[in-house]
Amino acid sequence: MSTEHPESSPSLASQPRITIVEDDRDCRELLRMALEAEGFAVSDVSSALRLISTLYVDEPDLLVLDVIMSWIDGFELCRALKRNDRFKHIPIVIVTGKSEPEDVEAGFAAGATDYFTKPLNLRKFCQRVREILESEST
Repeated sequence: MSTEHPESSPSLASQPRITIVEDDRDCRELLRMALEAEGFAVSDVSSALRLISTLYVDEPDLLVLDVIMSWIDGFELCRALKRNDRFKHIPIVIVTGKSEPEDVEAGFAAGATDYFTKPLNLRKFCQRVREILESEST
């Protein structure tokens, strides 16, 4: 289920598109609101399976992944996306409660562009997302 707002703004098409994959509704909503406040076009899904079903239709400019999800964890999803020629260019930012050094290492080894732990500093998170997107567009 996507919560992206359809053409409510004439500049929507030019906004960077971000998809959040997070099974916790409150966390998903918090991330979506913070990113929308920064001017991004945001959609969100509650599972990796829902992401896969929409990814070919609505390819985002950046993905935000949780790690602990049903069906497939965020590390494995990140690895799978990075192995796929169509999606390997999409930057992935992991946001998770898994904060052990080996977890962070696993995230980067899976292909994540950056890794944030909860509780999240939303200002730093949004600033880093913007930096990643700006570096991708140059």
